[in-house]
Amino acid sequence: MTDERVEFRVSPDRYRHWRVSCDGPVATLVMDVDEQGGLVPGYELKLNSYDLGVDIELYDAVQRLRFEHPEVRAVVITSGKPKIFCAGANIRMLAASPHGWKVNFCKFTNETRNGIEDATASSGQTYLAAVNGTASGGGYELALACEHIMLIDDRSSAVSLPELPLLGVLPGTGGLTRVSDKRHVRRDLADYFSTKAEGVGGKKAVQWRLVDEAVPRPRWDETVAERAAELAGRSSRPQDAQGVALTPLGKTREDGTIRYGHVEARLDRDAGSIDISVKGPQTGPPAGIDAAKGQGAAFWPLAVTRELDDLILDLRTNEPELGTWVFRTEGDPAKVLAYDEFLLANATDWFANEVLHYLKRTLRRLDVTSRSLIAVIEPGSCFAGSLLELALAADRSFQLAGVFEDQDPDAEPAAITLGDINAGPLTMSNGLTRLQTRFWGDEAGYEAAAKRRGTPLEAEDAAELGLITFAPDDIDWDEEIRIATEERASFSPDALTGLEANYRFAGPETMETKIFGRLSAWQNWIFNRPNAAGPDGALRRFGTGQRAVFDRKRV
Repeated sequence: MTDERVEFRVSPDRYRHWRVSCDGPVATLVMDVDEQGGLVPGYELKLNSYDLGVDIELYDAVQRLRFEHPEVRAVVITSGKPKIFCAGANIRMLAASPHGWKVNFCKFTNETRNGIEDATASSGQTYLAAVNGTASGGGYELALACEHIMLIDDRSSAVSLPELPLLGVLPGTGGLTRVSDKRHVRRDLADYFSTKAEGVGGKKAVQWRLVDEAVPRPRWDETVAERAAELAGRSSRPQDAQGVALTPLGKTREDGTIRYGHVEARLDRDAGSIDISVKGPQTGPPAGIDAAKGQGAAFWPLAVTRELDDLILDLRTNEPELGTWVFRTEGDPAKVLAYDEFLLANATDWFANEVLHYLKRTLRRLDVTSRSLIAVIEPGSCFAGSLLELALAADRSFQLAGVFEDQDPDAEPAAITLGDINAGPLTMSNGLTRLQTRFWGDEAGYEAAAKRRGTPLEAEDAAELGLITFAPDDIDWDEEIRIATEERASFSPDALTGLEANYRFAGPETMETKIFGRLSAWQNWIFNRPNAAGPDGALRRFGTGQRAVFDRKRV
């Protein structure tokens, strides 16, 4: 799509597509897309349609409202353009984009929508969609991410999912799943709705549960304000707390290395892999939660989470050919566990709560990333508690049995340590912890591992408990890691993506696993088919006056 690197670091003073305002407990996010503000040349963002750049700003705004505005209890998303809420993903952008760009764009958009829902569920910031014009495709999907949907009743505005009839694709950012699983729209009505490009408006949209209420234009502003106040009144967010500023993230990229304060990635293009090192905290946690807030964005759990989040997005978008990520950690495990306990002990405070859920969302982003993940546990590592989640998220993990005799025979052997945080808030998309998912169907194995919480486990014990994959000694260590990464690089990337995505989410299916598993897989396949993306496909023919040419075989 573009030879330039996509940058995910942004701030409100550089927004081109969104306006954010706060009035006491209610914030308003106004979507007013700059038509000429596309991330790359070649298309105009007409009718509040969006591309990746628009969604990057939305993601940043949602994050800032959670951390910088604890007083905000309800967020209204609306449009700054007359008669149109949002026309969805820009069709010209989709038609011109290579396959991988389309799929990754949908993934990031889904994660941002999930973040909106998480803010409502976990942070007491309830999102309200004030749909003041027609909402089509991804525009309606944006509204679906909100807890409450209001549609202006003016005989012209409607909600619709026109992807199938007009573009030959699916509502790929959660539309079908949220219509059925979240809004409980009846199957036959959902089928009719999704095949009618014009959509549904007014009272029928309410009756079919597509929206919560239809409001006449004369009462629109008044009713939106009333509803936002009602939603804000249900929240337990503090009214007079001071926010924590998400200051600019320090980051350098040079000679195949990306560096932050606590995270570093070294890119090996010959091997097709990336070595990612995460540093534990240098000191213990602050004396109290107010002191933690005083540290602001420098508070270690928040700082390391922001860096990991940005790195995952950067590598996923800008380095698609580097298919294996090798995770290492460095530091004092006791200090990591101390920070974890600090967060858990203060979990009722809004700031600690936000940090925990941000870490949860970042680890989930790692879970759904189509890269092979390998954890390497060596002497000096700090795979403990929250950082152990990186190893539990990995497709394979290697822990050195003993020490490197020829390097430092007196070193402490490599160890991992489970903490209380591994049994608590850092759930995966399936609603389970990574520890529960690892031992799905093996309750005895789970209990045996859980009983060892707080105890450093060397390789033999960790392997016996099933917490790591392999435990080579120092003689075989380098060879084992080399073979694992080279083997991964020799396989089909497409097959690996399918393999990993299926193994990673054992257990119950949730709306989120459906979106990232079932829906994403189908959308991925459909995007690659000539009926959608071929020269005579629906995406290419849209707006030309020519009908798409379909291969009529049902596959």
